[in-house]
This record gives sequence, structure tokens and C-alpha cells, in this order.
Amino acid sequence: MALIVQKYGGTSVGTVEKIKNVAKRVARTKEKGNDVVVVVSAMSGETNRLLGLAHQISEMPNERELDVVAATGEQVTIGLLAIALTEMGCKAKSFCGFQIPVLTDAAYVKARIRQIRGETITQALKEGYVAVVAGFQGIDDSGSITTLGRGGSDTSAVAVAAALKADVCEIYTDVDGVYTTDPNICSDARKLDKISFEEMLELASLGAKVLQIRSVEFGMKYGVRIHVRSSFNDNQGTIVTTEEEIMETAVVSGVAYSKSEAKITVVKVPDRPGIAAKIFKPLSEANIVVDVIVQNVSVTGFTDLTFTIGRTDFKKAMQITEKAAKDVGAERIVGDDKIAKVSVVGMAMRSHSGVALKLFETLAAEGINILGISTSEIKVSVLIEEKYTELAVRVLHGAFGLGNPA
Repeated sequence: MALIVQKYGGTSVGTVEKIKNVAKRVARTKEKGNDVVVVVSAMSGETNRLLGLAHQISEMPNERELDVVAATGEQVTIGLLAIALTEMGCKAKSFCGFQIPVLTDAAYVKARIRQIRGETITQALKEGYVAVVAGFQGIDDSGSITTLGRGGSDTSAVAVAAALKADVCEIYTDVDGVYTTDPNICSDARKLDKISFEEMLELASLGAKVLQIRSVEFGMKYGVRIHVRSSFNDNQGTIVTTEEEIMETAVVSGVAYSKSEAKITVVKVPDRPGIAAKIFKPLSEANIVVDVIVQNVSVTGFTDLTFTIGRTDFKKAMQITEKAAKDVGAERIVGDDKIAKVSVVGMAMRSHSGVALKLFETLAAEGINILGISTSEIKVSVLIEEKYTELAVRVLHGAFGLGNPA
């Protein structure tokens, strides 16, 4: 007998028929003698619908109340799945985040999990139930409902698996594993049998939509073996695991991209100690994540400072940065929410040179201008105009030989 946590995304539970199919898969796993915990997302499109209702009322809704609205999507799904399992003769009990409870901080809309108390779920499993858990949501110290941000159900699933010390966390989605890049852009994209936590962490943070970044962080921190699989077939997927389990790998494992980027430039900033801290402190206090930062060489005591943030934070970040820029005596700010980030990732980049050069030369040959560069030991990322995203992904995927053999 094993303890298995399964997570199903919105496309896997997008209709009542699909929910019934998920119930059949869960029941089969239970019938094999396993303890099963199922974490589900809202039905496909439901979160967008709910958020759309709120934005019809307010351009910038109160974030606490926005979480109250958004969390109802998962509540519907867990109830329907529990009903479907019960109808099939499989004992099931549903749990919202606050019933477990999943304890989070109070950063509404993008809360972070602090602790999961597993006693409630453990008791349900002992009584023979399948525990059906609402992903994406939790509760803060004041008792308010919180949500974990886009893709938060992945984080919920891996965090629950860590808390329960599960044998595996199976992430079911509409693709059957992790690919070298988006198969919708490159038809020859290749499915990876295994990928390291470090590589998956980079790919997730750089725009790969298969797993949410915080779910990979939980997996790496607590040693939770993650199996990415399709909810529409029984094929073996991709195992996300430790580097030690993976034999010699290619120099580059994958190409990721993100169109959810925006950049802000603070023009003519006084170049003296403490100025950057004054610009970025209010952004940090507003829980806005800053990614790529580029500062020009100082000329006559002034410099330009450019940084990127998530596109959903663009309006809010512009307002905050405009005030900060005035406070430090900068000339003005300029924003652009039509940029993209394209990245190449690979563990073997640590011991191989020339990856960045090949990336730059490949893009230059296509006339694609680079607006910014960010690197780590196992990745090189560039900012480009959004309109060139697909072209950049295709040519880089080919340049690094990542496709299936012809």
C-alpha cells in the first residue's frame, strides 16, 4: 500500500463528464489498496469568470474579497468529484483549505503556505475515505480565506504530499509530461523521461506552464517525488527528481518562454548609494516580484534603471514606481508591457562553455534584438519584443538540437 497524492488541473475537470473520468481513475488507484488524496483546481475557465465578475465592479478590487470570490471555484469542483466518487461506491470526503487547515500568510491573491496540519486528512484516510482537497486556497491567522496565485493547486498538492510524507505526488494535466519546449510551437518537441528539480525550477520560473514554481520548490525542499502525467491516458510521464537519479544529460534540456512580462525604466536616476533600495522597497512591500534588473553605466552622475515584473502587476507597479522615482529625484519612468522572456536551461551548462554565444548568434541571425539579459549557472534568459517569441523559441530549440530525431 502506498500513499498517493494526485492533482488534477482545470482542463482535467473542465466538465461533469471529465470529472466522472477523473473519479474512475481515482477509484482505480484506491482499489489497488492505496491511500489516495486528490487535489483539484477549479473547472477550466471558472477562475477567469469569477475574477471577471469582480473586475466588472471594480478596476482594482479589494484583494481580500477577490480571494473570497476566487476560492469558490475549487469548492464547486471538490464537491462534484466527491459526489462522483460516492456514486461509484468509493467513499470520499471533500475539504476546503480552511477545513484542513492550510495555513498561509496574509498576502492575498498570492499567499504563501506556512504550514499544513495533516491530522484531518490522515483521519479521513484511516476511515477509508478518499480525501478530496481544494487546491489554490488556504486561511490566514485572522481566519480570512486566501489564494496562492495562478497555478497554486500544484503548490497545494506538493505541500500536502510533503506534510503527509506521501510516496509520490502525481500531477495530472492536459500534457503527458515535461517537454523540451512547448509542443504547440515546436512540433518536434521531445518528452523528457526525467528532469532534475533544479532544471524544472528554472523552467517553471521562466514560463514553462507544466508545473508552478512553488510546487517545485516544495518538492526539492522536502524530497517529494513528482510525476507529471496526462489525465487522458495511462502513459508514463516525466519524473521530477534529484540530480543524482539522472545520468549524463544534454547541455541544454529545454527552452522556456513567458509572455507575461512587463518592464519599467526609471530614467535619469541620481547615481548614489541607497537609491536602488528606495525604488525597490515599496515594490517589495506591495509583494511585487522584480525579476531582471539592468542598470546602465553612470554618466554625469545619473543612470537609467530598468527592471521587469509580472504583467499582471504592471499597473500597480507603475503607480508605485512613479512615486518612488519622484521621491529620489529621477526624471521620469517609462513602461512597456509588450515584451517576452525566452530562456535556455540545462544542468550541464555548468561545465560547458559557448551556450550564451550560440543563443546570441542564433537570435541575431533572425534579426531579433535583445532588450536585456539574465543568467544563472544553468540558464540564460533574454528579453525580446513579444512579437518575436514563437520565432525565437523555434530557432533556439533547433540550434541546440532538442527535437526528436527525424
